[in-house]
Amino acid sequence: MTDPTPADAPRKDAPDDRAVAGPFDESEANPVRPYIDLGGIKILPREGLNLRLEVEEQTKRIVAVGLDYAGSTLQVQPFAAPRTAGLWAETREQIRGQIRQQGGRVEEREGPLGPELLAEVPVVAGPEGTAGKRLARFVGVDGPRWFLRGVIGGAATSDVEAAAAVEDLFRSIVVVRGGSPMPPRDLIPLRMPATPGVA
Repeated sequence: MTDPTPADAPRKDAPDDRAVAGPFDESEANPVRPYIDLGGIKILPREGLNLRLEVEEQTKRIVAVGLDYAGSTLQVQPFAAPRTAGLWAETREQIRGQIRQQGGRVEEREGPLGPELLAEVPVVAGPEGTAGKRLARFVGVDGPRWFLRGVIGGAATSDVEAAAAVEDLFRSIVVVRGGSPMPPRDLIPLRMPATPGVA
């Protein structure tokens, strides 16, 4: 199969003001802001924000960054993407299929960041295997040569103020794509933040 020409390539899904309001490309970020450097992404520290790195058991590589903020959770992953085509449309289809396969419900809606999925994901908890449902919002933004995916849980799935706070957090993220060639859909490498020096 040949590479899609720009004419039939999937369009990029991103807010019209992405370049000025985020999520940002490294070239668009404010160089004087004190970001937490996690390799593929940089996070702007803020009051009440807790950061977790999600590590793959076998490979010990960091596969996602978890942020706890405003009574909500935001899991983010940066991926390499083609220069001309977006990945979010295709990724939404895949997520929709996976959730339906698990017996969940999912609907697409237009959110503040563009198209997003609101899903009821079945959760099995406890030794009795009591099933429940967990609400999750799947958001994504296609940037220049990268795609940033977020999964929002907790208060920001239903509470307007928490949602605005978490959307603002998502938009403050800087994606560091780097210059090395990477196949589209590959996770941009993440790393532990450097410990700030003690003065």
